[in-house]
Amino acid sequence: MKALVIGTGGREHALALALAQDPSVTEVHAAPGNPGIAAIATLHDVDPMSGESVADLAAEIGADLVVVGPEAPLVAGVADAVCARGIAVFGPSRAAAQLEGSKDFAKGVMNAAGVPTAGSRTCTTPEEVAAALDAFGAPYVVKDDALAAGKGVVVTRDREEALAHAAGCARVVVEEFLDGPEVSLFAICDGTTAYALQPAQDFKRIFDGGRGPNTGGMGSYTPLAWAQPDLADVVLETVVRPTLAEMARRGTPFVGCLYVGLALTPTGPRVIEFNVRFGDPDIQPVLAVLDSPLGAMLSAAADGRLGDVPAPVFRDEAAVTVVLASAGYPESSSKGDVITGVDLAEQRDGVDVIHAGTAIRDGELVTAGGRVLAVRAVGSDVAAARRTAYAAAELVSFPGMQRRSDIAAEPLGVVEGASLR
Repeated sequence: MKALVIGTGGREHALALALAQDPSVTEVHAAPGNPGIAAIATLHDVDPMSGESVADLAAEIGADLVVVGPEAPLVAGVADAVCARGIAVFGPSRAAAQLEGSKDFAKGVMNAAGVPTAGSRTCTTPEEVAAALDAFGAPYVVKDDALAAGKGVVVTRDREEALAHAAGCARVVVEEFLDGPEVSLFAICDGTTAYALQPAQDFKRIFDGGRGPNTGGMGSYTPLAWAQPDLADVVLETVVRPTLAEMARRGTPFVGCLYVGLALTPTGPRVIEFNVRFGDPDIQPVLAVLDSPLGAMLSAAADGRLGDVPAPVFRDEAAVTVVLASAGYPESSSKGDVITGVDLAEQRDGVDVIHAGTAIRDGELVTAGGRVLAVRAVGSDVAAARRTAYAAAELVSFPGMQRRSDIAAEPLGVVEGASLR
């Protein structure tokens, strides 16, 4: 099959790499892609937010499967435009993408489906926010109701900081704080059937020890030896299947990747949030150890026949991803800084350098976004993969580069941002 990946970031590079390794995938295309993706796919200069442009491209190249990577095109209805042309698309409709497009909508679905999640209040006035903060107490969790590129959430003990964040949003969801280590679980869904991928853990805050502001993610790893062995099955049963049933009941069946962000609390797994696409960077190590053909699985989900293909299996290995971010991130980002050492890092056994925010300028690789690169390594266990990832990351540099030094470090399974307790 010919596969077309929509997006520009690290998630799309990781997806393109995995698709290229599927024997059933004969061609990989990407729009608009990035310099890293260009090594394994044909790039097309198409606006990923334009459903008609994406659909035109898919028809022009004869794509058999379109995989929409980022959330913004999904919420904008790009999958609907592709589907209207009769082309298989892995990604939810505009209506179903409201599971990420609106935190309030997602909470309504979770509550209707009986999904274990944090208590919450949706607020539109300062008075409502203040009352909700008082009701739930510290640590305060305040979420922008709309899309915010992974940075719309503030978790803090500082009430003024919580109020200030809410004041900058049109509508917010204030929640109770869920105390426990966080886990990312991705479910491949065809509207009724779902397969869970291997759980991973993401490191959201910019500085070591889970300190500083939230980011889109500074690193991740899998497997999680400290988590309950049946976690994926439990989440499928208590979260994913009830959610799919509720979405179908509403007439908006969910096809695509349902990301379940979990807190493993003393009372069991509870949902922090839903996303409607693969998370970045937490999907990167998961795809590195996936031993099943990704294209065949995504195609089956897009066609509503996921049950016809085997459930995903994973190699008995570990993978660790370390993100290299630009100066100023996450508040801002430096662009145009020359990057060196990527070729040296990629020469290391078991290492991929995933491009997230890069560009070519005057023949040189330069920074073009907040999270610039991710160094991903596979090893016999988490410790081995971590050593390899950091040894390779040491070879890469650019001015102002930020990198956490504690991704997948012992002790594993700690609460990110534990100082909030």
